[in-house]
Amino acid sequence: MAQQATQRMPTGITSLDPILDGGVPLGSVILLLGDIGAGNNEFVYSSIVNLLSVAPQPERDTGAKFTPPHIRYITFTRMNEDVRQEIAKSFSMQDLSHLREKLHFDDLSELYFDNSVVPDDWYSHGDIITRLQKRADKGGVLAQLATVLNTAEPNSLLIVDSVTDIATQCASSHLWHNLTGLLRGLQRMSKQRNLTIYLLLTRGILEAAQEQEIADIVDAVLLFRWEESSGARRQRVMYFEKFRGVMSHLEERDLVKFAVRISTSGGFEVSNIRVVI
Repeated sequence: MAQQATQRMPTGITSLDPILDGGVPLGSVILLLGDIGAGNNEFVYSSIVNLLSVAPQPERDTGAKFTPPHIRYITFTRMNEDVRQEIAKSFSMQDLSHLREKLHFDDLSELYFDNSVVPDDWYSHGDIITRLQKRADKGGVLAQLATVLNTAEPNSLLIVDSVTDIATQCASSHLWHNLTGLLRGLQRMSKQRNLTIYLLLTRGILEAAQEQEIADIVDAVLLFRWEESSGARRQRVMYFEKFRGVMSHLEERDLVKFAVRISTSGGFEVSNIRVVI
């Protein structure tokens, strides 16, 4: 456990990792909570692209940086090819081959849409018998999400895109209890297997109490917001609202709130560090 506490996984964002002493602690479940368009998706894309450009280094000495050997991207409503293309367009990339080879996708859209009014041929290419068999075998989207998470290789980086999709389907107290129970179990399992997990959640869609409950479960909350700046221009900012084991070090150095810039060449970048006084 001592070794786990000192090892870090780089986010891949070169302007942020030095502030975090090399990256985030292994086994962290990190909620990326964002206003629409404020940068949490770009944070994930930048992290993926930059980490895939570095050779995996799973065996390192205590205190060294640790590059994940596997990255898995879990989606509920989006097509895998759409995500790949969005990443490529965000970085002006022409060659998608390394994304196809190194980034593993888990598409749970069939289970997500099965109980909706969405026509089958919008999300599935299988026949009705095959779809019914899948429903019988898998037992719902939360159960299948748990199965996918449980099959993740140790030391991996996992992206869940998005918690918004599944949380909005959990209106009843029973389903909400299942979701939060799954997240609490995930928080424990991540430590056992050294999994670093990004959970994407759009701010302001869930009830405030639900949003706070999810934030309470996870290890870290990065908040992405729009703020008014000089000249009535909007500026993206990122806050560390919470980071177990890391927050005290950030606050000692007054590094809690940052201005953010997004570009095609550098992706997500922290610029002009803004301190909390």
